[in-house]
Amino acid sequence: MKGPALSPVKYATLPEMLEATSRTALGLTFVDASEQEVSLSWAEVYRRARQTAAGLQRVGVKPGEAVAILLPTSPGFMDAFFGVLLAGAVPVPLYPPVRLGRMEEYHRATARMLSVSEAVLVLTETRLKLLLGASVEAARPRFGCRTVEELSRGDGALSVAVSPQSLGLIQFSSGSTVAPKPVVLTQAALMAQMAALEASLPSPSGGVPVGVSWLPLYHDMGLIGCLLSALYYPGNLVLLPPEVFLARPALWLRALSRHKGFVSPAPNFAYGLCLKRVKDEELQGVDLSGWKHALNGAEPVSAETLRRFVSRFSRYGFSGEALRPVYGLSEAALAVTFPPSGRGLRSRSVDAGVLAREGRAVGGARELVSVGSPVPGFEVVVRNELGVELPELRTGRVYARGPSLMKGYHGDGDGTARVLGADGWLDTGDLGFVAEGELYLTGRAKDLVIIRGANHAPQAFEECVQTVEGVRLGCAVALGFTPEGSEDEALLILAERAGSPDDDGQVEAQVSAAIVQGTGIRPHTVRLLKPGTLPRTSSGKLRRGEALRQFLAGELLPPKRVGAVSIMVEMAKGALALARTGREG
Repeated sequence: MKGPALSPVKYATLPEMLEATSRTALGLTFVDASEQEVSLSWAEVYRRARQTAAGLQRVGVKPGEAVAILLPTSPGFMDAFFGVLLAGAVPVPLYPPVRLGRMEEYHRATARMLSVSEAVLVLTETRLKLLLGASVEAARPRFGCRTVEELSRGDGALSVAVSPQSLGLIQFSSGSTVAPKPVVLTQAALMAQMAALEASLPSPSGGVPVGVSWLPLYHDMGLIGCLLSALYYPGNLVLLPPEVFLARPALWLRALSRHKGFVSPAPNFAYGLCLKRVKDEELQGVDLSGWKHALNGAEPVSAETLRRFVSRFSRYGFSGEALRPVYGLSEAALAVTFPPSGRGLRSRSVDAGVLAREGRAVGGARELVSVGSPVPGFEVVVRNELGVELPELRTGRVYARGPSLMKGYHGDGDGTARVLGADGWLDTGDLGFVAEGELYLTGRAKDLVIIRGANHAPQAFEECVQTVEGVRLGCAVALGFTPEGSEDEALLILAERAGSPDDDGQVEAQVSAAIVQGTGIRPHTVRLLKPGTLPRTSSGKLRRGEALRQFLAGELLPPKRVGAVSIMVEMAKGALALARTGREG
């Protein structure tokens, strides 16, 4: 499959794009939990970023060096991200400490990412700095850990010229199957992705294009798909912190209505969360008719969830034609395939057993959703294990090629060579098939559950679990494991409970029965867990492989309880750690 030709890019580099857009009257709006709003024009973003760039130069950061950014959705993030770019350095957005009950795990992961990205400095804010002490001490970046406020205090402004082939971003992959990898994207690759997104997301004629997002800015869908795209169009962007959306998902829909947003992406779970948590009284006067591109990506798409979303919110003007399940990945800078604008949902029902045993998509009961055709400039093929392209309706590995692919994994030539061929084709690690010129995803190669020689996608089992009362929505994983004393792989289900532990036995039996009814396969073991136990990536994806490792090692434990005292203790430990580095700023 081949997408249409890519139009010439508007700008050569990110700094050029920011400077050009700063001459408009457009900008950002930040919405807090009380729906209070703070506006920041692109002109002000540019001015503040130049100040931050000058501060980075004073510290000693040189063009081409990596700078880690650990900040929430805020004006400070803009200062840091664009300041690093204007200094000619390379931003490395990382997730700030949000799961305080898992700080040891957080410090291990963050120290690793700081080290492999070779970040010379950590940029954060005052209230987070002390929580980062252990991570900084372990990685020991050359210029330590500093706040954006510190860098912005001095005089001066800076904007360093960079070339299209210079590095524009190191973004870590989600890490759902392996440890997150540092994906290197050039300025040119990012500009090509912007052009492809603009072509795939036509803005309404007349008026200013407005995007609305609650997605974290340390991942591609929020950073590239929303923030950088708003600069490229150019347009206005409304931002809610992720934690605000999770606490009150109605604020997302209210912001879309209030600002007449035409585009807003989200993972599938967000649409389900709105169905579960949004109350009618929270939507008085809400009008969603202007939401033309309701993108759904980053995790498997449920057709049933989206149909229910349309049924529930059509009374507020939402149209099913706006639904656009999409596909992309960090290594492609973001988007790879999009369905046609204004068509709505398209799905196929397949026989899960035939798909697992023979790799053929024939009619059956399991519904899969189309994620469309290649975006401009991209090509997609499905190949077998020998690298031979497969015909339609045959499942294999998905390969992609296009102008926004990564340069490689930073400092990992072997890892780059394993997935990125000399001919420019990227092995995405995803499985799927093509039907009528559109891609249908069936799972991840590394997540396959192999039962009696058949390759089952874990989603086929996990979808059955979601119908069981007593299991938290979206909090179950299906895994293949070899039970003690056996030589054959069996099915293991780990799920977080939604009710009392006293009901575990009954709920586990219901889970097993639901899977048998849906797939014909009986789990060997079903285990219910406390809420929050299953390991997740920084973007909220479940980490199946890590869950299995922890389960087998007896380390699958719920997060520690967090109170004011434990936070103070963590901050005190962080202060000591920073002091030991001698680079606390």
